[in-house]
Amino acid sequence: MPHVITQSCCSDGSCVYACPVNCIHPSPDEPGFATAEMLYIDPVACVDCGACVSACPVGAIAPDTKLDENQQVFIELNAAFYPKREGKLPPTSKLATVMEAPAVHHRGAGPLTVAIVGSGPAAMYAADELLTQRGVVVNVFEKLPTPYGLVRAGVAPDHQTTKLVTKLFDEVTRLPGFTFFLNVEVGKHVSLAELAEHHHAVLYAVGAPNDRRLDIEGMGLAGSGTATELVAWINGHPDFADLPVDLSSESVVVVGNGNVALDVARILATEPEDLARTDVSDRALAVLRDSRVREVIVAARRGPSASAFTLPELIGLTASHEVVLSAEDRDLVLKDLTTESDPLTRNKLELLATLGDASAPTSRRRIRLAYRLTPLRLLGEQSVSGMVFTTTGTDEVRQFDAGMVLTSIGYRGKPIRDLPFDEAAAIVPNDGGRVVGAAGVYVAGWIKRGPTGFIGTNKSCAAETVRNLVADYNDGSLVDPPSRLSALEKLIRARQPAVVDAAGWKAIDRAEIARGGADRPRDKFTVVADMLAAAATAPTPSVGQRLLAGLRR
Repeated sequence: MPHVITQSCCSDGSCVYACPVNCIHPSPDEPGFATAEMLYIDPVACVDCGACVSACPVGAIAPDTKLDENQQVFIELNAAFYPKREGKLPPTSKLATVMEAPAVHHRGAGPLTVAIVGSGPAAMYAADELLTQRGVVVNVFEKLPTPYGLVRAGVAPDHQTTKLVTKLFDEVTRLPGFTFFLNVEVGKHVSLAELAEHHHAVLYAVGAPNDRRLDIEGMGLAGSGTATELVAWINGHPDFADLPVDLSSESVVVVGNGNVALDVARILATEPEDLARTDVSDRALAVLRDSRVREVIVAARRGPSASAFTLPELIGLTASHEVVLSAEDRDLVLKDLTTESDPLTRNKLELLATLGDASAPTSRRRIRLAYRLTPLRLLGEQSVSGMVFTTTGTDEVRQFDAGMVLTSIGYRGKPIRDLPFDEAAAIVPNDGGRVVGAAGVYVAGWIKRGPTGFIGTNKSCAAETVRNLVADYNDGSLVDPPSRLSALEKLIRARQPAVVDAAGWKAIDRAEIARGGADRPRDKFTVVADMLAAAATAPTPSVGQRLLAGLRR
């Protein structure tokens, strides 16, 4: 009874190190790890110990006998990753190579102190890696009163298993030496120079917050926007809670076909009552209940073999929604199948070839995948009424009626004050996480490597940065800060009295879960003032807790 990795795999890699027989690949030290769509369990080598199940932060692993009907395809998908062995058993005697956390060589003047800017996956994985060592202090700064970045605001609400990784992050916040400074914006309430004055190192893990924009006529009309903005609105991000979303038209066009594009298409095609059992924002749910959308067209510039979505996401989508192709696009799929040799791409094409016919009548909301379409312009006077494409590589024009057009063509990092910035790559120039030309400053996550990989990919990325940071501390490159951390806390509280600590976040968390009741995982606050009011209900630390906090500083 081998175990199987399923759709919600986040590529964290914790399962790799938990496995006693080295049967989960690619591992973080293997070349294919950074680009793999998911990890895979070798069904022949698996000894059914279940260690990987406990290690997985998103509940993606189960015995093959416990998979539901829609998950059965993952049995074959896991097995297909491994070569045919003609009856020979694979070696199972060695553990996967574990990259040990870097040992901190304390200098006697006090703990190693690190400020982390941002609180998403890269930030939390970096904090976790640092706090495996005793005598390390990590302060995490986040401009919102709530942490965890895109896990909270960027993962579609119907992917609740993916959001389970926040339980791991919550454990990190309870480690000795960890402090949250939420509702504090670096660059506004405190500067990089001030952080550097109170810490040995400053690590930026701020992601790539900007969408890549489509520069064509009509972008900017009412009804045009980005998929990222819509996902943030659906999730109740306070900066997007009031986004004007009009779903009164029967058709929506999404330009781009990565996983975020599929997320948006899936949500718009999902029955609202199914979403009502998730942590979707109340305001978004009300709009979705009144939606008249019947078809979402996901338009890609390139052909089917270049589809940007992952196979697990396509499997999940086709299992839950009606997904169709036009006759022309089906021909493209079949043509690509005749020449494609990559096994993973062939799996995608074979699944695409089974999709329904877009010309057939249906009573369900549906998603239509369309290929080889180059955006030309949006139609409409005051608001979007449609979109015009050319067929890629030709002058043939195709037009789709639509009341909303969303682009999903990637993310882009933005410049950080006082740090260098590579405009072409949209990252902070760095060498293994060390910021070029800025001693004592580091980066991790998308601002370091660009918007690639999945949630768990940030674990190995952050680990590399932390190893280099600790090496710099150990060899004396990071000088002891001239000012005490307690002075920084007083400075921040003077400038931002509404700072939220870990206790305040837990109070917000408890309140949201209580608001959700028995039927929903949580009912999120979408207004900062409401978050702060909930945070204010946190219990005041005891005298003993305050003394302990003072001692560590």
